[in-house]
Amino acid sequence: MPFPFERTFEEVQANIDACVDEVFSALETGFLTMPKGPGFIEYAIFEHGYQELKRTTKGFRDLSPPAVLKTVNQTPIALIVLRAMLGFTPSEWAAVASARTEVEVTQGAARSIDRKIRISPETPLHEDGITGERVSALVTTACQLLAEGPEVVEEGLIHRLQKADTSSGLESVAPLADIGVPYPMLLYERFLGRPFAGHRDSVSDVIGQTVEIAIEEVLHEHGISARKTKRAERVKGFEQAPDFIIPDEFNPKIVIEAKLAEDDGTARDKVTRVQHLYTLSMRDRTPKQGPRYDVIACIAGRGFKQRREDMKKLLIATRGKVFTLQTIPQIVQYTRLREFATK
Repeated sequence: MPFPFERTFEEVQANIDACVDEVFSALETGFLTMPKGPGFIEYAIFEHGYQELKRTTKGFRDLSPPAVLKTVNQTPIALIVLRAMLGFTPSEWAAVASARTEVEVTQGAARSIDRKIRISPETPLHEDGITGERVSALVTTACQLLAEGPEVVEEGLIHRLQKADTSSGLESVAPLADIGVPYPMLLYERFLGRPFAGHRDSVSDVIGQTVEIAIEEVLHEHGISARKTKRAERVKGFEQAPDFIIPDEFNPKIVIEAKLAEDDGTARDKVTRVQHLYTLSMRDRTPKQGPRYDVIACIAGRGFKQRREDMKKLLIATRGKVFTLQTIPQIVQYTRLREFATK
């Protein structure tokens, strides 16, 4: 069976269900793997920070802020270990530290410190300056929270420190550091927090760029000039800028949307975005005149395989020009992009 982009639009409309099946067959599930990215921490490095922190605190029985801070400055990955013990995001830790100390730790600063350590976990931190003050505030807050354990909350609520290792302050941390965590409890807390969730969030941009990179490679291979827009960039003539405009926004002939979605809700939103681009292309145009520019969708991810009706809408909005990572190499041959090829 030919792919939709190999058919005329009339054929796509007449065989819409078969076209949906063809697109689905070319969509691959990519959620089982993730790029490590520059901030990925290998277990050996993380475990080194844990052991240094355990040694400094006498098996987590004495969380003296000055001693812990010294360890963090010398072995920065220990700060990431502390954050893991709290179960906080950098932004959440910053908010609590700002409230508990006299130092203002902005969310941006906390994220910057966290990322700097993840990229270079063995480079000692500078103890002076505003960054040194913020790190000190974070460490002091962590030591206090871990020593205190969770506050009593009203029925129907659960405190963020109501975890196996922090439910009773240091009385629960130290024994678990000695004997480990019971496997059912580990699974339960993993269920609540989702494995790899933090890392997936940190590399979401990299994952999303997979489709864009594939498009760029094909355009470069064929010598096609294109205007690639930036995230949230405002481009005249477009309420929401497409990812690629050929040849440019002043005389658009083709726009390309590069979309990755691993859940059906996200996929639905992205289909709606492509539909809106088609609506804009028909503004002040008659059906006989046709669209002002062609709309092409390049997609990836299992989210697009969840709703057949959404895929039908995508095929109609692009007049059949839907490509996947598997078929992007054919994008020039089967679209007006061939008119702009110089190689």
